[in-house]
Amino acid sequence: MTKRRSTHWYGKLDRDGFIHRSWMKNQGLPDHVFDGRPVIGICNTWSELTPCNHGLRDLAEHVKRGVWEAGGLPVEFPVTSLGETQMKPTAMLFRNLLAMDVEENIRAYGLDGVVLLGGCDKTTPGQLMGAASVDLPAIVVSSGPMLNGKWRGKDIGSGTDVWKFSEAVRAGDMTLQDFMAAEAGMSRSAGVCMTMGTASTMASLVEAMGMALPTNAALPAVDARRGTLAHLTGRRIVEMVEEDLKPSDILTKAAFENAILTNAAVGGSTNAVVHLLAIAGRVGVDLTLADIEKGSDIPLLVNCMPSGQYLMEDFAYAGGIPVVLKELAAHLRASKTVLGGDISAFADGAECFNRDVIRPFDDPVKPAAGLRVLRGNLAPDGAIVKPSAATDALLEHEGPAYVFENIEELKADIDRDDLPVTPDTILVLKGCGPKGYPGMPEVGNMPIPARLIKEGVRDMIRVSDARMSGTAYGTVILHVAPEAQAGGPLAFVETGDRIRVSASKGELTLLVSDDALARRRATWKPDPPRATRGYQKLYVDTVLQADRGADLDFLVGKDTRIPDRESH
Repeated sequence: MTKRRSTHWYGKLDRDGFIHRSWMKNQGLPDHVFDGRPVIGICNTWSELTPCNHGLRDLAEHVKRGVWEAGGLPVEFPVTSLGETQMKPTAMLFRNLLAMDVEENIRAYGLDGVVLLGGCDKTTPGQLMGAASVDLPAIVVSSGPMLNGKWRGKDIGSGTDVWKFSEAVRAGDMTLQDFMAAEAGMSRSAGVCMTMGTASTMASLVEAMGMALPTNAALPAVDARRGTLAHLTGRRIVEMVEEDLKPSDILTKAAFENAILTNAAVGGSTNAVVHLLAIAGRVGVDLTLADIEKGSDIPLLVNCMPSGQYLMEDFAYAGGIPVVLKELAAHLRASKTVLGGDISAFADGAECFNRDVIRPFDDPVKPAAGLRVLRGNLAPDGAIVKPSAATDALLEHEGPAYVFENIEELKADIDRDDLPVTPDTILVLKGCGPKGYPGMPEVGNMPIPARLIKEGVRDMIRVSDARMSGTAYGTVILHVAPEAQAGGPLAFVETGDRIRVSASKGELTLLVSDDALARRRATWKPDPPRATRGYQKLYVDTVLQADRGADLDFLVGKDTRIPDRESH
C-alpha cells in the first residue's frame, strides 16, 4: 500500500506513533482503523452565529458515512466560521483569517484529504483558498440554499427583497408593520440566501470549476438529496486520495475561465471577482481583471433574483448548474473535475424542467450580461459593474459627483431633505476599501437619498471602493482600485466634479485635469488607520488591493511541505 501522509502520524511503531494513536483511541476508535487507510478531514464551518451554516453538523454525518463506506477514517474538525449577516465590521475582513485557519489545520494534522463544508458567502472561498495552499486532495460540499421565502402568498428572496422593502418603507409605500411581517417569512429553513447572492454564486462556481459534485450548488439545504450528495462526496474523497487528485490538478486557468462564464450565465455576484482572484493566487494561476472581462458577452440564462424573478429552490428543480453547463457547452474550456473526467461530463444527461427559470442560450433573460470591468483615471487598476442588475440607461452616463468622505458621513447625510442631488448625480463613497474600512464592506449599494426616493427615483449611479451584497441590485460601480485609503484617485474626487461612465467602452473617467488632481494629491493625507492591533492590524498592513483579490500579500501561493519536526 502506498505510504500516506497520515502514516507520519499513525503508522509508526515508536513513541510518536503510540501517542498519536493512543490519544485518538479515547474516542472509541479500534486498532484496525489505523491500518494505513486514508484519514479524511471534514473541515466544518458550522456555527450558531452563522445561520447559513447551521445545517452543516448533519451534513458532516452524511460525509462520514461515505468515508467509512469507502474504507477511510473520517475526522471532523472546526475552523473559523464567518456569519455574513452577523459580523461587524464585515465578514470579508476575516475571509483571509479563515483561509489561514484552514491551511494551518490541514498542514498540522495527519490528514490525507479533506472535505470542505461551507456555505455562507466568505466560508466557501476562504476554505478553498486554505486547502489550495496545502494542495491535498479536497472537495466541497455546500450547505445549500434556504427554501423560498413566503409572504402574503408570494415568494420573497433574502437580501433582494430586503433592499426593496427597506426603500419602500423610506418612500412611504410600505408600512413598518408590513415590513416586520415580511421578516418572519423570509428565512424559513437552514441554508444560505435563496437568491443568487454571493453564497449561491460561489457554490455555483465551485461546481462549474469541478471542485464539487454535480448539483451541489442548488439543492435546498433541507432536501434529502443534499444528504445523499454529502454521502457520495465522502466516498469520492477517499477515491481522490487513492488517485492523488489535488486542487492544483483541477483549479487550472481553464477552470477559472469556466467559472467566469458561469458567473455571467447565472447572474452571479460581483463578489465572485475578488474571491476568484484570491483563489487563483493560491494555486499560481495568472488570473486578472482582463480575464473577468471575457465573460462580458455571455447572456444571462438563469432567471433568479437579483437579476431575475425566481429563487434558488426553483433553480434546483429546473435542473441547476448541470443544465447551465449544457447551455454553455460550446464555450466551456476542457477542465478536470473531482470525478477525474472533464467538466463536460457534468452536463451529461442534464435536462431542463422549467425554461422560464433556465433559458436557452439563444433565448436568454438578457444578452451580454456578464460583469464589466471599468478603467480610467478614476480607477487605474479597475472597477466592477454588474449590468444584469443595473438600469440600462445609466450604464452610459455623465453627471456631477456628490461625495461622502466615509460611511459615517453617508449615514448622517443621506436622508437630509436639503441634500443637493438630482437623479443625474453620481454618488461617491470613499474609505471603504480593503484598508480603509477595514475589510471592504458591502456598502457600495448606497441608499437612494430620501428626497429622491420620495419622488420615485429607484436607481442612481453609485461609485465606491467598497463591495455590495450579491443579493443587491442597481447601477453600482464597485471595487475601485486603488482604493481611497491607499491614495487612489478616488481619494481626490470632490463634490461637483463630473464623472463619465461608459460600460460599453469599459470607462470610468473623472473629468478633472491632471494638474488639478496633482494639486489635490499634494495636500492629501490618508485617514488614521482604524485597526491598531491583532489580526486587523496584520490585515491592514498586508492586504492587497481588490484587483488582486484582497488576499494578504504573504499568503499568495502555496506550501505543500509536511511538518518535519518531531511531534513530541
